[in-house]
Amino acid sequence: MSPVPRVRLSGGLEICRVLNGMWQVSGAHGAVDNAKAVEAMQAYVDAGLTTFDMADIYGPAEEIFGRFNSQCKSSGNDIPALQSLTKYVPRPEPMNRKVVEKALQRSMTRMQVDSLDCVQFHWWDYKDKRYLDALGHLADMQQEGLIRELALTNFDTQRLEEITSRGIRISSNQVQYSLIDQRPVAKMEKFCLANDIQLLTYGTLAGGLLSERYLGKAEPTSRAELYTASLSKYKNMINSWGGWSLFQDLLVALETAAKRHDCSVASVATRYVLDRPAVGGVIVGCRLGVAGAGQHIGDSLRSCSPDLKLTVEDHAAITAVTRRSRDLVALIGDCGDEYRS
Repeated sequence: MSPVPRVRLSGGLEICRVLNGMWQVSGAHGAVDNAKAVEAMQAYVDAGLTTFDMADIYGPAEEIFGRFNSQCKSSGNDIPALQSLTKYVPRPEPMNRKVVEKALQRSMTRMQVDSLDCVQFHWWDYKDKRYLDALGHLADMQQEGLIRELALTNFDTQRLEEITSRGIRISSNQVQYSLIDQRPVAKMEKFCLANDIQLLTYGTLAGGLLSERYLGKAEPTSRAELYTASLSKYKNMINSWGGWSLFQDLLVALETAAKRHDCSVASVATRYVLDRPAVGGVIVGCRLGVAGAGQHIGDSLRSCSPDLKLTVEDHAAITAVTRRSRDLVALIGDCGDEYRS
């Protein structure tokens, strides 16, 4: 088996190009058994998928990582190094050094680490300029060795430019990016390429909707059918993008490509985004402690394998569908604007 490809962030941290997403333990995807979640992480690490993405607001995500990290260290076994990316998502309040440092110390305690590999900062309201205060303190803490990589989550291009122009080095920006939502192409991609900023993408599989499971199926509309936060969220995005009929056309094109390459629809959808300019990695939810944990490891490995190369024919068939969709930049705005009024 080929080793999982990696990308080096600007501060030197090497992460897997497919990251294990831990949003699913936040509670909006079903009840989570923390002990089973910790146990389930081993299969990902054994497969070479050693990079985990979490947040201070993802329920017990940081604690689950911490328990697993502690077990790895105390086992005495030759365990590969783990990479842990968390997020700092403060409520609007004065962003003085004490407030910011307290939040980071809490994450370190939960994660059982002495410093943070990567802090991805999110801010809810651009009109409240205190995000610049917070980032200034985070940059200071990076200089002091408390943080290795300083990154952002769901910031738009305008604010990314504003932040970097102040001399704050940003390693990555985590944004929604998929065959459905290609807004990063409009402005974000060019700026990131010019400034050595990697895009880490989520929603790339539309919460599981971009899979064979939904090919030829009637449109899901009820809460029973859209039974997780992800399914509901990305079904709304499909509605904005062009609707269920157009989505079915996309699934047909993806299935054709998947058969050509002897892989899954999910692997084709992931590979497409991995191949986009400025994309460092794709975050795939791993449903730790929830039914289905670990079942998509094979798809993740296949999607980032150097053996999977989408052809001109694949791209033409996909583009023939996506060009018929609505302009999401015009409808929603730049990356992250869906989280701000």
